[in-house]
Parts: sequence; C-alpha cells; structure tokens
Amino acid sequence: MVKHGYTPRRSAGLAAYENVLARAGLAPVAGIDEAGRGACAGPLVVAAVVLDQAAIRRIPQLADSKLLTPAAREAAYAHIVARALDWHVVTIPAGDIDGLGLHVCNVEGMRRAFAGLRSSPGYVLTDGFPVRGLGLPALAVWKGDQVTASVAAASIVAKVTRDRMMRELDERYPSYGFCRHKGYVTDEHMRALAEFGPCAEHRRSFRCVPRPRRVEGE
Repeated sequence: MVKHGYTPRRSAGLAAYENVLARAGLAPVAGIDEAGRGACAGPLVVAAVVLDQAAIRRIPQLADSKLLTPAAREAAYAHIVARALDWHVVTIPAGDIDGLGLHVCNVEGMRRAFAGLRSSPGYVLTDGFPVRGLGLPALAVWKGDQVTASVAAASIVAKVTRDRMMRELDERYPSYGFCRHKGYVTDEHMRALAEFGPCAEHRRSFRCVPRPRRVEGE
C-alpha cells in the first residue's frame, strides 16, 4: 500500500497507484519490470518506463504484457515509446545469469534500467520485490504488471524487446524453435535440447539444460 494518506481505488484501474502518487506530489512515476526470468535460454530484459497521468490516458491497450496478444503488445509498445515521458531498456546475457545468478542479475538490471533514464521521476514502482539503492522512494507491488500502469508499460517494453531478440536468435539457431517458445521451458524446447544439446544462448546453470555434448554456435 502507498503510505501517503491516500488509498488506491480499484475503480481507477491500472492508474490507481499513479493517481495516488500524483495527489501526494510524487509524479511522474517510474515502473520497472523484466521479461525472460523464467526462460532457460536467451537474455533477461529489464525496462523502466516513466508515466504521468496524461501519458497513461494517451496509451490504449495498457495491460500486463502476458494478457495481450503479440499484435496487441506490439501496438501498445509503439504507443508507450512514443508517449511515455521516458523509457530505458537493458539486456543481460545468459552468460552473466550463469555467472552471477538470476536474482542478482534481475536486481542489477532494474538498477541499470532506472539509472539509464534521463528524466527524474518522483517515485518508483517495481514488480514483485524491492530494489534498494535507487535513490528515490519506491514500492514493490505484488503482480505490479497487473495493477499499476507504469509497471504494465515496463512489462510490455521488456517483453516486446525480448521477443524481437528471440526471433533474431531463431535465425542463428533454427534447431530450437526460439521464435515460437521464446526460450521458455516447453515440450518442444526440451525435445530440441535432448536432441541437439544446448547452444551458446542457453542458461547452463538451469537444471533443465543438459550438459553440452556439442554446443551450437561456439
């Protein structure tokens, strides 16, 4: 809950938290979210997006990226990058995830995405868990991509950016079907791993990724 004497109203939809923070004098709000945390191949992508109330009203189809079709996500992405006050994306490769650990990379990615913003938001909302060291008041919101506009926008930017990267990786490693499952653990992906072994983009610290016999791309 935002502790500034106001309570987000459910009737306000995704803008409820941003409305509360604006009334408390803490607008604009930066939302931070990631894509690819649960995948066993490909990068982790983290986005920070800064929205004020006017920007939120100008962005249609703003929702948790997982609830949108690919076409709707692409459309929403175009509106967000055109109308947000600011946005920044960082990518963390599979090798860093293996070397440093997923959670460490996730938190550091959120810090880097925030640090890359050119504007100065008044408050930060993050999805799921707190991130220290941002230098601003911040709140971790459970399922933030489903209940706050700024985090939902960040989830869309991160997801669309990563999906585009995975389609490019599919051209380099056509054996795995990255364009379809985007590196997540599916039956198709596990069958390809069993047949071909991991490629250079697989996260070898993940238990579902077998030890390489022949590493494609290395």
